[in-house]
Amino acid sequence: MALLRKRFHKPGTAPGTLASTGPRRAERVRIQVICYGPQHLEEKEVASVAELAPYRAGPHVAWINIEGLDAALLGALGDLFELHPLALEDVLNTGQRPKIEDYPGHQFLVVRSLDYDGGLEAEQISFFLGDHWVITVQEIPGDSFDPVRDRIRTGGRGRIRHRGPDYLAYALLDALVDEFFPVLETLGERIEELEDELVTDPSPHTIREVHHVKRDLLVLRRAAYPEREVIHAMEREDCPQVTAETRVFLRDTYDHTIQVMDMIETYRELAGGMVDVYLSSLSNRMNEVMKVLTVISTIFIPLTFIAGIWGMNFDPDSSPLNMPELRWFWGYPTALLLMAAIAGALVVFFKRKGWL
Repeated sequence: MALLRKRFHKPGTAPGTLASTGPRRAERVRIQVICYGPQHLEEKEVASVAELAPYRAGPHVAWINIEGLDAALLGALGDLFELHPLALEDVLNTGQRPKIEDYPGHQFLVVRSLDYDGGLEAEQISFFLGDHWVITVQEIPGDSFDPVRDRIRTGGRGRIRHRGPDYLAYALLDALVDEFFPVLETLGERIEELEDELVTDPSPHTIREVHHVKRDLLVLRRAAYPEREVIHAMEREDCPQVTAETRVFLRDTYDHTIQVMDMIETYRELAGGMVDVYLSSLSNRMNEVMKVLTVISTIFIPLTFIAGIWGMNFDPDSSPLNMPELRWFWGYPTALLLMAAIAGALVVFFKRKGWL
């Protein structure tokens, strides 16, 4: 375990990666245990890893949930349950890609827990699946496992109390996969709002929001695709900890991941097309502005021509026709009326053409 503690570090988080985007890790590590069977239920919180020794083997299923990351605690846990050091390193380095690995005596899984509250937050959840127990390790308090806990506590309803640890692992994975749907629903509503903004009032702020949505969808895709492969591996491969009965249920969860991938790809196409909508809206707005300016310029061109000819600096004594406004009382009114008539005629013409 010395190698494990030496290699422990807190990786950085870059936008668009699968590294955790949660606010922070748990300040205090909590160890919760639920041990159950058809006629047995024990639920408690322990203070040290040594108290977990009775749950290594026995007639009942033990679910050990750890909130927070501590290298020393995980080292002691690995010694007690004979967990592989490489798997424990992956637990501490929270930027892992969802995956499943087979080690002697247990399976190791990495999946993502998702939440969307003004922005996408992702947390790494690590699973250890043994013959009599399931160990889950999460970075921060709070999870989506409360429905599973309620199913365990309600012994007379459902089949979870009559199944093994592989079925518990399936139920927990299914709860994490179901987290994608409310997140995708929120992103879908946001995409609809942005589409309306792009059509009615496109702005640089709107296109920035579009890029944020595209980045969140990319993060979702990078989480959903490998999680689909994880569930597919548990369903298809010769995994000694997973029974044939549980693989039937895993097949349903695998179908959910396919549905998630379809929704993600659909939303990515919509978000990608929104950039074209933004450019088209800007082009249409520019065309409208140019049309108005062109019409105004066209109306004033003949008026400018008349004003230019009428007001040329000729010698007033050389000809009585030059600068009639100086020799004719109605010169200026006549010029102004002529300009108004030409402008009015052009406006009527443009309206009939549909240019105004």
